[in-house]
Amino acid sequence: MRHHLLCALFALLLALPAAAVRAQPAVPVQAAQAVRQDVPVVLSNIGTVQAFYTVLVRARVDGTLDRVFFTEGQEVKAGDPIALIDPRPYQAALDAAQAKKAADEALLANARADLARYANLARKDFASRQQVDTQQATVAQLQATIAGDAAAIETAKLNLTFCHITSPITGRTGLRLTDPGNLIHATDAQGIVSITQLHPIAVIFTLPQDDLPRIQAAMARGTAQVLAYSGDDHTELARGTLLTIDNQIDAATGTVKLKAKFANPDNKLWPGLFVNAHLQVATLKNVVTVPDIALQRGPDGLYVYLVRPDQRVAMQPVKVTMDDGHIAVIADGVQAGETVVTNGQLRLENGSRVTIAKDNS
Repeated sequence: MRHHLLCALFALLLALPAAAVRAQPAVPVQAAQAVRQDVPVVLSNIGTVQAFYTVLVRARVDGTLDRVFFTEGQEVKAGDPIALIDPRPYQAALDAAQAKKAADEALLANARADLARYANLARKDFASRQQVDTQQATVAQLQATIAGDAAAIETAKLNLTFCHITSPITGRTGLRLTDPGNLIHATDAQGIVSITQLHPIAVIFTLPQDDLPRIQAAMARGTAQVLAYSGDDHTELARGTLLTIDNQIDAATGTVKLKAKFANPDNKLWPGLFVNAHLQVATLKNVVTVPDIALQRGPDGLYVYLVRPDQRVAMQPVKVTMDDGHIAVIADGVQAGETVVTNGQLRLENGSRVTIAKDNS
């Protein structure tokens, strides 16, 4: 009798853990299905927005700044008027140069007439050959003087043109650096205003030198797309294309500099802005993917919690080909259509019963 009692007690003790396991409540988790899709291979790093052209508009002649024809922040086109320097001194210089040329042309006409007379007299021996040569030299000298007058006129016209300052490029004006009424000089370093081209615009960024072969291969296949994201790396600002690779690698950092071009129609990219540049170098076709947050790291490597049909989980080791911080490409361990836990893993162990909660994110 005692022996039967002990056996019954031992069986009860064995049944208690199993009953406790069966009575353990299901762990609420969030989950997602593994899917097959095409995944872009992206290389990314911080970059800086840079204008293709930036011009500091300065005076090329001295004078009083009479007027400015732009407002700060205005979009201007190449050739649009920017400012006017008092043109009157330069108009006077042009008039004087033209008057001098006219006077010298009159002297030349008279010298040529004298030369003709001396040459006629010399044929009749009424004038010496030396007089003819001297007069010929006078004519040549006056011709050279008129050529100098013509050059002086062109210089005066050019200086007069420089009084009318126009935009050398199409772009956006910055803050006005000099106010009308100030005396400005061609040697002034400050200038009148800076003009920056915003359409298109560039992004300069660097990538490790080990990525260079993949970058070159992407360019060889055609246009390599570059996406510019905000500083938090979540908001897409613009899409562009890789324009060029620098002609040398920075030996100090082991990186190569890249330049991308963006149309920037909505001005989301601004010179000096820091962005996250994402360069797509390839596309993985029809691969199995899971959300990045499903991956767990254990002593033996990466694993995920697979949700079995009986609503219990199994720790499944996986091999990951690529992880871009959002999705992970699975080379082995998970098949398309299987469900993996994406949130709530800390409360799980192999065999835990789960209930899948709705993801409200």
